[in-house]
Amino acid sequence: MKNPRPFPFMIPVFLLGLLAACASPNTSVPIEPSPIPAPANPELILATTTSTQDSGLLDVLIPLFEKQSGYKVKTVAVGSGQALKMGEEGNADVLLVHSPSAEKTFMENGFGKERELVMHNDFVLVGPASDPAKVKGLSTVEAFKAIYHTGATFVSRGDQSGTHSKELVLWKNAGLNPAEEKKGWYQESGQGMGATLTIASEKDAYTLTDRATYLAGRDKLQLQILVEKDPSLLNIYHVITVNPQRHSKVNYDVQSHF
Repeated sequence: MKNPRPFPFMIPVFLLGLLAACASPNTSVPIEPSPIPAPANPELILATTTSTQDSGLLDVLIPLFEKQSGYKVKTVAVGSGQALKMGEEGNADVLLVHSPSAEKTFMENGFGKERELVMHNDFVLVGPASDPAKVKGLSTVEAFKAIYHTGATFVSRGDQSGTHSKELVLWKNAGLNPAEEKKGWYQESGQGMGATLTIASEKDAYTLTDRATYLAGRDKLQLQILVEKDPSLLNIYHVITVNPQRHSKVNYDVQSHF
């Protein structure tokens, strides 16, 4: 199935069922749902990533879910690390995140009840057309090494998000650690994906981004995709329900509507 831009996610029917109501796999027209009782607690708090929000995906899914379920979704867009923290503290009902290692720890510690794979897109390395480190077409490891050794400006999110965690893994795979070395060319934005892309564009810098957020904002950016389609750049998203046995106030009754 082709994925229309700016939503280049592979979205299985499960996600539509859990977050936005099922659509027929053979047509783009949503199936009209059967009438359902109004929920006793209609507010649902979804903690998700800034990349998911910035891509525009939720602008499509959430209105469908609200119309067909009777729930009202309050979206809190933060990094995956912050979203998981909200779940730990019982300040969210459902999480949509992309930091697999941190998610596994979250589940092992009993903070989550269900965790399901729902979609994927991929990460890409973007940078200025001039490509000062000459990374275009290189493998991810070789591209990160080239940026490091040339001292070309790189903007990291630096916010413990899923994208930031992936970036740190990629530096590690290259045998490098500029974040701890405090290299001058390595700069941390401390912001979400959309804002980090804007900063990188203004600085003629490289950055790691999910493809969806880049495509959604590329008309306003002076950045090009320079490294892509490396297996190490796969970006996997899971949806997690917060365990009501850890936090009785979480809205878990929404499960009966799916």
